[in-house]
Amino acid sequence: MALDQAVEFEDYFPSMMEQLGTEGFMMELCNGFRLLMDGEKGLITFESLKRNSILLGLQDMRDDELVCMLMEGDLDGDGAINQMEFCILMFRLSPGMMVGPAQCMDYEFDVKMC
Repeated sequence: MALDQAVEFEDYFPSMMEQLGTEGFMMELCNGFRLLMDGEKGLITFESLKRNSILLGLQDMRDDELVCMLMEGDLDGDGAINQMEFCILMFRLSPGMMVGPAQCMDYEFDVKMC
């Protein structure tokens, strides 16, 4: 028996960008990255994602699903997500940011600010 369940997704990034401005929005992305990263490595690793998945409401995800999440954002193939990869991933996953506000595209991202 197949379940026909639709998942409704509401993209809050465009409204966050509007309310916080470019710099404030980028700081929030940095906060999200820090929340999930391994404090010693400065990267989001499988272990840090698994440990912090409860914060995202994803505590029931299987290990292979977490690995897939990591692979989606791991652009350099090192098995972890750095801060720039995280920000790129967040933009790619936000339909509203891909077609909406362009001011972040002109923002010179300074990894030291996070």
